Amino acid sequence: MNMIRANGQVLHFADTGEQDLPVLVFANSLGTDFRIWDRVCAQLAGKFRLVRYDKRGHGLSTASASPYAMDDHVDDLTALLDALQLTSVIMVGLSVGGQIAQGIALKRPELVQALVLCDTAVRIGDHKTWTARIEAIDAGGIEVLAEAILERWFSADFRTQRADELEGWRAMLVRTPRQGYLGTCAAIRGADFTQQAAQLKLPVLCVCGTEDLATTPELVQATAGLIENARYVPIEGAGHLPCIEFPDELVGAMTDFFQENSLV
Repeated sequence: MNMIRANGQVLHFADTGEQDLPVLVFANSLGTDFRIWDRVCAQLAGKFRLVRYDKRGHGLSTASASPYAMDDHVDDLTALLDALQLTSVIMVGLSVGGQIAQGIALKRPELVQALVLCDTAVRIGDHKTWTARIEAIDAGGIEVLAEAILERWFSADFRTQRADELEGWRAMLVRTPRQGYLGTCAAIRGADFTQQAAQLKLPVLCVCGTEDLATTPELVQATAGLIENARYVPIEGAGHLPCIEFPDELVGAMTDFFQENSLV
């Protein structure tokens, strides 16, 4: 277990692979920990140095009091990367992790070579929707919305055919610290990179599961359209977490993108 104090938080992270390999940094979605990347990283091992972490309030990282701002998450991860003495990375972010990745690329452009934005957008949802979720979970816990969240995370086929595995992911969700979940909901509610997207001058791959009900393909495509030369690739049949449902297809899209932009 690797723990490090960064930006006032104690963050749980994994750092594997040879030091001289290109560096991939993974940022997770709301209500998940870095195990969601296991199948992707298994395929990329030996080709990249792989850095994963639990954002504040998730997994084994500490949970400060809610609410959080997106800059809190951005500064946490930036501090972790600085502590690891990383100066050039490829950011891979899913959902809120994709917003964290956007924030780092905008705040520290010299640090980020390229972005892989999975099932994310410049703005996710609206103030009313996030406020309603915060109020529901504050009153009844994550369990009250767990089934609805899982329906957005995973395709109908996954929920039917991989029911036992689904229970494991449900356990991860409901065990997320309440303050961490609520704080990150507030961070997403307040985040909007619409006006800044045009400032991103680096290779960007946007991917989205075609069955994603949380950040729809149309929303992710619209985000790609705001970023100069961004490429959009659908992951057929996947919900909000293609890294779990279809890791082969996600790794294939990433590998093509890396090769096309001479990143490997």
